[in-house]
Amino acid sequence: MGFVDLFSAASMPVLKVLIVTALGSFLALDSVNIFGQSTRKQVNDIVFFVFTPSLVATNLAKTITLESIISMWFMPVNILLTYIIGSALGWVVLIITRPPQHLKGLIISACAAGNLGSLPLIIIPAVCKEKGSPFGDPNVCHEYGMAYASLSMAIGAIFLWTYAYNLVRAFSVNSQDSGNNVMASVKVKGTIGNHLTESLLPSSSSTVNMKEKWKVTTEMVKQHLRNFSRKVNLKAVFTPSTAGAIVGFLIGTITPMRRLLIGTTAPLRVIQDSASLIGDASIPTMTLIVGGNLLKGLKGSGVSSSIVTGIVIVRFIFLPVFGVLIIKGAIYLSLVRVDPLYLFVLLLQFALPPAMNIGTITQLFGAGETECSVIMLWTYGLASLSLTFWSMFFMWLVA
Repeated sequence: MGFVDLFSAASMPVLKVLIVTALGSFLALDSVNIFGQSTRKQVNDIVFFVFTPSLVATNLAKTITLESIISMWFMPVNILLTYIIGSALGWVVLIITRPPQHLKGLIISACAAGNLGSLPLIIIPAVCKEKGSPFGDPNVCHEYGMAYASLSMAIGAIFLWTYAYNLVRAFSVNSQDSGNNVMASVKVKGTIGNHLTESLLPSSSSTVNMKEKWKVTTEMVKQHLRNFSRKVNLKAVFTPSTAGAIVGFLIGTITPMRRLLIGTTAPLRVIQDSASLIGDASIPTMTLIVGGNLLKGLKGSGVSSSIVTGIVIVRFIFLPVFGVLIIKGAIYLSLVRVDPLYLFVLLLQFALPPAMNIGTITQLFGAGETECSVIMLWTYGLASLSLTFWSMFFMWLVA
């Protein structure tokens, strides 16, 4: 493949994303007021609860089998590595920039959590259609590429809402809750202390003494469970995308269900076709929402340029380099199958800008919402250049 073909195949998907994103920003302008904040929130709810689960479920159901799941076992490991390396580099950014306490969770999350959902779903099908694509037949490439991208989205959602959500939550500063937690802790400790004192006093009955000790232990266990439930919101892990992935896995791997729903002769294929039709609306709608949300970053905030620069360097220089080394090492050790499209998706996961849902998370806790908008504006603006370069390099590498 020549340089021109590679450049065309790499740049066209990014240009499509930029055009639709720019349209979303235009519609969100105050003077236009078609895609305002309240409208974006309502549309985002539809995407989150309806479009995206349908997209993930239908694409996984069509292509996932027990054999393919086994062959793609390295993808969760790969995404985990992006989080581990990104978090380590994010701590380096914290040490250098010394940001306020409430921004620390945002910075580490932006370095660790990439956009494993909407961007792969946009970029990979577009790359498959390009003339200079190294991935063979466009239809086959599209079918399997969407399965890889859907699996990436499902796994990414689990990691994002397990790790980034609780990380931002842990660093969020809320003095009222802090005070309430301290008071509750004092009360519980006082209760435990009283029971402990009573249990240590001489008792004429060993049975009573054992009951008191058991009561103290029970109180301590309950307190630890309450603390854990406050720190980690396990409900956030089971997002609609995760539910869609589970449905897709079940349909794809259970042969009777697959025969009922998948294929031109399946008796219930109308259900799969309807869900696929709904899921197709996910990609353009998500991209419009990204454009509308980025508009807020144009207004600026007090976030320092060193923080933005650090995140950009981590996501667009260090992480892709680590990705190349990891995938090369995995190929050398025969940990991944040598499928150009699959390898491209694994490499792409290291080169993506921060996940847009980080903005949603900061809104939930009121910690760094404006700063997040600025970070997203710069990272997604520069991603047009970065993704073009790295996509071209990755295609050359796997071709």
